[in-house]
Amino acid sequence: MQKVVGIAFKDHGRMYYFDPSGYKLKKNVTVIVETDQGLQFGKVINEKIEIDPKMLHSPLKKIIRISSKDDYRRHLKNLRDSKEALLCCRKLAKKHSLGMQIIDASYTFDRDKLIFRFLADNRVDFRQLAKELAAIYKVRIELRQIGVRDKAKEVGGCGPCGQKLCCARFLKDLDTVSINMAKNQNISLNPSKINGVCGRLLCCLKYEDEDYKKCRQCLPKMGDKVSTPQGEGTVVGLDILKQQYKVNIPNYGIIMVDKVGSN
Repeated sequence: MQKVVGIAFKDHGRMYYFDPSGYKLKKNVTVIVETDQGLQFGKVINEKIEIDPKMLHSPLKKIIRISSKDDYRRHLKNLRDSKEALLCCRKLAKKHSLGMQIIDASYTFDRDKLIFRFLADNRVDFRQLAKELAAIYKVRIELRQIGVRDKAKEVGGCGPCGQKLCCARFLKDLDTVSINMAKNQNISLNPSKINGVCGRLLCCLKYEDEDYKKCRQCLPKMGDKVSTPQGEGTVVGLDILKQQYKVNIPNYGIIMVDKVGSN
């Protein structure tokens, strides 16, 4: 088993596993870690645990140190400067009439790189924008296109259930959600019912999809011809969780049948 510690770089952000490097780390302790983007300031959200190495998709990066007061002050300065860079980038994007919406900006902890994330309907030629930003801030510039679900995760809001958005509250990875998941659960395919505030299919459609698939295996499909004690009829309705279905029998009417065939 591999000892790891869970680190996040933003509130409600995705959790990444790191090698604890011998440090005894408690939840909410802030640390400096090595990443593919450079040094980053992060917070412990999952204390040291042991996991199967097969769960790791790449070699673990190390925790460099527990952050100091100077590190924290530097982190706060990076946050302030990132906000100024965000405003500057938005002005330049508007100046060049680029069809992009700049969502946020962030420095790596060591200020080796300044990363901007943006939304766009199509591919954007931002080479001139990157050159101007590099000339202003004297660091490497990275412009990264993201999707509307990522934006919803950052901005937050409330879903149709009245709760804070799952993606902003606890989801670490945004998995693929398909229209078949709504069909499996016999939900109306009205976009206003199955789409979230991001305009994409609700993430929660995935939560119970496997259970609905198993339940549907014991039930006929809509439109199937079935035999009942009252005669043969057509399936006109399903109650998947109760394991029941409605059958319309000519010259008799509609009856409710359970999966073992009794009404």
